[in-house]
Amino acid sequence: MDANALRALQAPLKNKYRETPDSAVITLKAKGALDDTSIACKVETGRALAVAGLHPATGGSGAELCSGDMLLEALVACAGVTVKAVATALEIPLKAGTVSAEGDLDFRGTLGVDKEAPVGFRAIRLTFDLDTDAPQEKLDQLLKLTERYCVVFQTLNHKPELSVNASRS
Repeated sequence: MDANALRALQAPLKNKYRETPDSAVITLKAKGALDDTSIACKVETGRALAVAGLHPATGGSGAELCSGDMLLEALVACAGVTVKAVATALEIPLKAGTVSAEGDLDFRGTLGVDKEAPVGFRAIRLTFDLDTDAPQEKLDQLLKLTERYCVVFQTLNHKPELSVNASRS
């Protein structure tokens, strides 16, 4: 695909987002299940091969993975492994559990339709549904430590120093 084809593909979407800004806000979601035998989280991706492409809200076909979905899946996986590790370390029995993440994106920012619209997630919500008999104070401690030690959560929560570079092959 060249620039003209991309512009042609995205033009109707950009017009739609200009006319109805709320249509550019889409909530992406990811979910995983905690492994009952080891410190692991099984993330539901639905694909054996991770091929990333444009989200349909930016002109993609929807056949490829969206990097925003992949980011949420990475958060779910990391938080799931972390909660399982912390629960194991604190001897908090987890019979089962799920981890869910959802985030709100305004695609006007990504497509340059509105310079005031943010590029990237404006909000992300992480939720644990845990099957356990542990008392509430133990669950509070589990959540606090999971939040503290989840690498992906902390990376999102505290902006790391970022750099971008390019080189010629």
